[in-house]
Amino acid sequence: MKEYRLKGLSCPNCASDMEQQIQKLDYGKSAQIQYNSGKIQLDEKIDLKKVKKILATDNASLLTEEDEHGHSHPSSIKVYLGIATGVFILALLVDGMTSFTAVPFYITAIILSGYQTFIKGLKNLVRLKFNIETLMTIALVGAVAIGEWREGTLVAILFGLNEYLEGLGMQKARKSMASLLKIAPKEAVIIRNGSEETIPISNLSVNDLVLVRSGEKIPSDGVIETGNSSVNEAAITGEAMPVEKAVGESVFGGSINNEGVLRIRITKAYKDSSLAKILHLVEEAQETKTPTEQFINRFSKYYTPLIMIISALVMIVPPVFFNASFGEWFYQGLAVLIVGCPCALILSSPIANISGITRNARNGILIKGSVHLEQLGMIDTLAFDKTGTLTKGTPYVERVETFDHTNFLTVAAAIEKHSSHPLAKAIMNKVSEFPYREKEAEELEAVAGQGIMAKIDGKRYRIGNEKSVEGAAIDESVQSLITSMKEDGLTLVLVADDTTILGMFGISDEIREESESVMSALHSIGIKNTVMLTGDHQKTAEKVTKRVGVRSYYAGLMPEDKVEKVKELTKNGNVAMVGDGINDAPALATANLGIAMGKGTDSAIETADIVLMQDHLGKLPEAIGIAKRVNRTIRFNIALALGLKLVALLLTIPGLLTLWIAILSDMGATILVTLISLTILWNKKEKKSDGKPYPELQHS
Repeated sequence: MKEYRLKGLSCPNCASDMEQQIQKLDYGKSAQIQYNSGKIQLDEKIDLKKVKKILATDNASLLTEEDEHGHSHPSSIKVYLGIATGVFILALLVDGMTSFTAVPFYITAIILSGYQTFIKGLKNLVRLKFNIETLMTIALVGAVAIGEWREGTLVAILFGLNEYLEGLGMQKARKSMASLLKIAPKEAVIIRNGSEETIPISNLSVNDLVLVRSGEKIPSDGVIETGNSSVNEAAITGEAMPVEKAVGESVFGGSINNEGVLRIRITKAYKDSSLAKILHLVEEAQETKTPTEQFINRFSKYYTPLIMIISALVMIVPPVFFNASFGEWFYQGLAVLIVGCPCALILSSPIANISGITRNARNGILIKGSVHLEQLGMIDTLAFDKTGTLTKGTPYVERVETFDHTNFLTVAAAIEKHSSHPLAKAIMNKVSEFPYREKEAEELEAVAGQGIMAKIDGKRYRIGNEKSVEGAAIDESVQSLITSMKEDGLTLVLVADDTTILGMFGISDEIREESESVMSALHSIGIKNTVMLTGDHQKTAEKVTKRVGVRSYYAGLMPEDKVEKVKELTKNGNVAMVGDGINDAPALATANLGIAMGKGTDSAIETADIVLMQDHLGKLPEAIGIAKRVNRTIRFNIALALGLKLVALLLTIPGLLTLWIAILSDMGATILVTLISLTILWNKKEKKSDGKPYPELQHS
């Protein structure tokens, strides 16, 4: 399959029709037109001339290399509409002198602005296919048949303008997405046999050594071999602040080297890199349809024939049963046909969804489809894993109790500096904050389930849990401290000789700085219930819950227990599970929505419906706020589209509906739903001076 970009694609129904026609060609069965992203996928053996001919029926075409570089020619629709408008104005002037003389001008204006619609409409009529073009063709022929040349011409021009503006709105949404996708690097400078060579990014292989100078994009995921620099990872994480990187540290493709020169050993071919996966999933996300969109599409199939029946009744009932003027009510029936065009209704959802997905992607929040965006906006319960989500997932020493000021830190450092255990690293980080005498430990011996024994200056010491210090004298005050620290949910590491406890460390999993403010922001935007699910013990869970502001918790859970708790929660609401994308995969899959934190890890991207590419929860409230705004916008758009049509239809009762009012109501609704949907892309934030969420989030 080969992928091409399209230009001039302005109508979702037309895109669907063209796709069906292309699929009937030889080698066309697998052809797919992606309306939202403006792309077409074709078998390489298909006859491109025939494809181009089908696309031309809707004024669409394959994007040329010249267009790709920004030198596209003005839209022919725009030119024809401009000429048609000029001819129409001229016709109005002539009409003032003699109506008969003006007819050729009206015909010229109709042909210039509506010939494509007319041709497609006639074809659809022959096939008994009733869509927008069919309605407009019947209305246009009917207006000309009863001598309403002026209004028929105005309808043709306004409908052409409507289609042009419709396409312009979708083009704006596509451009916004395209600008996001342009962050991918195009070339890489590879070092081979000591010399530099520039190659396309697609030719980059694992283990290649690349050179990245200051201001250049890192071509793919890799590890720094030489050089130090700060790297802008906004393309991946949405974070504006640069991250300091040194030799041995990992970097993401698409991030920017701010200063210095880096030599990077590539660990993933570009197509397998985090950035490539993100961009691919974002593009795929545009083409998924939400339940709302699917309903609108089904509704439109019945809506258009229904409008035609209503139009026929308006034409027939008053003249036949109420002795009204046939010409007058035939005219009213034509106006009803135009009001019935479902353009605004069809556009009420996709542009809003594309805008929401794009806005979140800019923030480093990967939403894998419109259906997940819609679901995110309906979430009322958030379940969180503790370790690595609400906490940093790395132990740190929260409390130190010293009984022997001379030997405690010295013994602890001498033994733990030889260990790679996470608790040992936490202890060494804490010990380094204080002055102590450096000594060497000898005869180190690990005691299973207890800790480590060693000799320092010929004397035996031990470090570990309570079992490791059995036999040492523990008075009431020490026991009271041990009990107190355990009640605070701390993991104890005690240091002792054969008879005396020298001191102890109280270790916990460090709570993320943003966790408390995130909980506050989530509650303020309408999340009714926040729940922590953890395998940790009761006291630790209780402590974390109080610190971060989660409303409830369940402790001591195995992975299968978390799944059961999520199932229970889903019975009472829409539940999203937030985890690290690895250990919590079953719970993420069970929830209505799985949200993974991963900072670009493969497992996070593959597991969840939504991925926070940052290594924190800070942008989760904004993502939910955007999703809620998208859902509100879609509901408003639908109400607006149907409301304007209803008002126009009600004008038929007193006989006040005219063709130009009908087309203006349809065009007005289309323009409004497009503009309202595009406002989601705006990202005007007020500065946070008081630590509270942005106003947008407070009212989402």
